[in-house]
Amino acid sequence: MPEPLDSRLRDDQALDEIELTSRLMIAASSKDGPLSQREIDEILGIATVGRPVSGTRD
Repeated sequence: MPEPLDSRLRDDQALDEIELTSRLMIAASSKDGPLSQREIDEILGIATVGRPVSGTRD
């Protein structure tokens, strides 16, 4: 039976970055052209001035 991974080696920030990068790559691979800045912002969960992130309320 394999040894469990040492939880001290877990890097939550790196895992979050990998998740976001994966989302961008999947979205980009499903389009014929480049993603728009708005599409990128929505995938990353970034709100722009005057526009809340999808699924959130002011």
